[in-house]
Amino acid sequence: MAKHRFAIRVVLRTTLLQILSSLSATFPSFTVLNKKLKEPAMKFIYSLLICFSAFAQEGGKAVHMERATFGAGCFWCVEAVFERLEGVESVVAGYAGGTRPNPTYEQVCTGATGHAEVAQITYDPAKISYEKLLEVFWEAHDPTTLNRQGADVGTQYRSAIFYHDEKQKTAAEKSMGAAQKNFDSPIVTQIEPLKQFYPAENYHQDYYKNHANAPYCVFVIKPKLKKLKLE
Repeated sequence: MAKHRFAIRVVLRTTLLQILSSLSATFPSFTVLNKKLKEPAMKFIYSLLICFSAFAQEGGKAVHMERATFGAGCFWCVEAVFERLEGVESVVAGYAGGTRPNPTYEQVCTGATGHAEVAQITYDPAKISYEKLLEVFWEAHDPTTLNRQGADVGTQYRSAIFYHDEKQKTAAEKSMGAAQKNFDSPIVTQIEPLKQFYPAENYHQDYYKNHANAPYCVFVIKPKLKKLKLE
């Protein structure tokens, strides 16, 4: 079954590469955009294909994928945590909750766009539930600090759950109530509907995987993964 799913992912990614190449050949002006957004676009479109096609074949069985979008400080950390969970198909670092269309990292960092750094997770609910993702969410950061996670300060680092439907909203509210007993201070996590998700720039994707020896990864992400027993 694992080989079957891997083959499907290869086909999907190959198809995406062909689409991007065709766009570049047909529209020369797309080439520059393609170079800048190729990888984050592929990750995001890949996750959408899995979700909205709704079915990926696994051993002849139909597998329905769903998405979750969380803000829990720097998205490098959030991505590294959730992509290690069994049942998670892909994680894309990006921005949500703001007002400016297609924001850049530099714009988000000013706090003027209102966006939060988030990770959008595509997962198999038959292998991992939304409730389990929420449990990891509460464990992976401090939801009691307003607009801050450790040394990262700003509204873009706020704790937030962007729900995709009413079922997720109800689950998030219930989970937050249950998690409160684990914290001395009140949880300040925002729970709001996801209106728009924007994939972050290429260099933010798979950051820990690609820069494991960078200072932030060594002193912030790695200890967090060890604490959560994910590494």
